[in-house]
Amino acid sequence: MNSSASQSALDSAGKGADRIAELFYWMTGGASVIWIVVIGLAIYAMWSRREHPVRTTGWLVIGGGAVVPTIVLTVLLTYGLAMLPELHRPAPEGSLTIEVAGVRWWWRVTYTDEAGERIETANEIYLPVDQPVEFKLTSEDVIHSFWIPSLGGKVDMMPGRTNRLKLHPTREGVFSGVCAEYCGTAHAQMRFRVVVTDQKTFDEWLVNQTRNMTVRGELSGDREPDGSRLAANMLDGETTFLSRGCSACHAIRGTRADGVVGPDLTHFGSRLSIAAGVMDNTAENLTRWLVDTHGVKPGVEMPEFQSLSEDEIESLVEFLGALK
Repeated sequence: MNSSASQSALDSAGKGADRIAELFYWMTGGASVIWIVVIGLAIYAMWSRREHPVRTTGWLVIGGGAVVPTIVLTVLLTYGLAMLPELHRPAPEGSLTIEVAGVRWWWRVTYTDEAGERIETANEIYLPVDQPVEFKLTSEDVIHSFWIPSLGGKVDMMPGRTNRLKLHPTREGVFSGVCAEYCGTAHAQMRFRVVVTDQKTFDEWLVNQTRNMTVRGELSGDREPDGSRLAANMLDGETTFLSRGCSACHAIRGTRADGVVGPDLTHFGSRLSIAAGVMDNTAENLTRWLVDTHGVKPGVEMPEFQSLSEDEIESLVEFLGALK
């Protein structure tokens, strides 16, 4: 499912994307008309053996080279401008609001539940199908651009300013989002996944995100070592995470880890991807990410953990993968 995440503006799954795709087809048609007229006249001029009066030649040049393109482009411009009010109209009052901040080179995503509690996650956005959603977009460093091609248009994210974007997904599925503004070394690897689900699944997901660290269904505070290899790895992995510097940048609610520099990892194991959409979230990929971070994503600010032993890496991967 992860590898098939759609990233095509023409594979529309949102009301805004539908209109944008529609505009693209009309513009393609208009461009084709202009191309056919101009190239047709050029071919006719090269191959025609007839002598044409100056007046006729003038009409052909002016009509085909100026009048037809002007009419077609004016129609397309009018058609495109008429879409703007609808595409820029804010979501209705009471709609789901999601805050997204661009950070070199990942995405900080914040939801607010019905009780007003803020819930932070990263590099993955869940949306309910057939519901309008308002995004509040900003940046913590340089200019980024938020774009989910299959759901709608893109909006720049600027430091010190909050821009808004309304999206209305119309089809369930997993879609790919990207940064559409060059922002530095790892720009091309600044991605995220968007999961559009039915309302019930979305509500369940959001409730789960409010909980503290959960390890395979058991709250951290309720876990008791049972002597098994899995339980030992869980405890060793948590110890490694807290003692080897991970907690300085990352938070895991329910533990002493409260870093804010990097993504919140409270429910890391349930995410579809690693490193802001670069790799699918598997044990093998997580191991590679930890030991060859800069090889996977050049320019990323996360340090590599080559100093960790194989046992520490194994327990850390087991622990992070179990954070559901």
